[in-house]
Amino acid sequence: MRKLFFLFAYLMFFSNVVAQDIQFSQFYAAPLYLNPAFAGSSEMTRVGVNYRSQWPGLGYTFNSYSAYIDHYLFDWNSGIGLIVNGTQESMSHLSTMEVGAVYSYRLQLGFRSFLRFGGQVSMVSRDHDFSQLIFGSQIDAHGGIGDFSGENLAFDGRHRFADYNFGVLFHNELIWFGLSAHHVTQPSVSFLEESISKLPVRLSAHGGVKFDLSQGASQQFRNNMMGSRELFLAFNYKHQDPFNQLDLGAQVNLQPIVFGIWYRGLPTISDLSANNESLIGLVGFSLGNGLDVGYSYDYTLSKLNQASSGGAHEVSLRFAFLAGGRDYQDRRVSMMPCFKY
Repeated sequence: MRKLFFLFAYLMFFSNVVAQDIQFSQFYAAPLYLNPAFAGSSEMTRVGVNYRSQWPGLGYTFNSYSAYIDHYLFDWNSGIGLIVNGTQESMSHLSTMEVGAVYSYRLQLGFRSFLRFGGQVSMVSRDHDFSQLIFGSQIDAHGGIGDFSGENLAFDGRHRFADYNFGVLFHNELIWFGLSAHHVTQPSVSFLEESISKLPVRLSAHGGVKFDLSQGASQQFRNNMMGSRELFLAFNYKHQDPFNQLDLGAQVNLQPIVFGIWYRGLPTISDLSANNESLIGLVGFSLGNGLDVGYSYDYTLSKLNQASSGGAHEVSLRFAFLAGGRDYQDRRVSMMPCFKY
């Protein structure tokens, strides 16, 4: 009976969050997913992959991934990119696949100060298999489970729609601040033709500051390249009706190693309105050949509790290189001070 109750509670929770977006703890390692204005912001060519396993302790997997490539066009002051996002939920076999094209334009405001505008157009496909779900109408008073729920849902279904995202990003050598809006047309995500279930707009405000700790430069201990010692403080505030969330974090870059810690939640004086979700630890490595690897773990602070949820594991891989030859090296003038992960 306890398992049935947990299953029913899980379904109620899942029905409320199914239209909400996935989230990455290493959101700066998924820059195009965070804000389309980040396309081309490194003024290099980047290829990246992010993978997240959410709450493995619940016994039902919820996996998310994002893969992207972006490139900067020096002659046009523009960044272009391609992004693929997806989620998979094992219980209902609900999966989402998004493929999007991204464009950004860089406007120089002053000496090493820049404003970038970005947009993204995506096609999204949502697939489900509801044959394994148990609805409340199937559970009788004696704990038995009936065969028919009365729900008008096909066992297998697919729904496709177009989606549009926009963003703006300001930065110089020490600070950055961005705003982004996803799902601006609020497309319907319902599998039923006669029903409309709008995907809420996701708004994000993110930014941070860099502090140089090296007092010039320090000799990197793994090779003869000049390494850096930097401290980054950053935030990311998100709103997607009816949820609000704030990530606050710090990262220390002791090249080639990066250490970071994040807090996710909205603490308040009242325990009733507090939203303490997780504490996140991160370690990353920059291997010197353009390859960056990051791993983070979410320790659950919410009422879901760590023992039941198992937290969340996340891995990021990113490879950056200067396409087009070394002639472009001298044209890279807008070095982003942004987080690596």
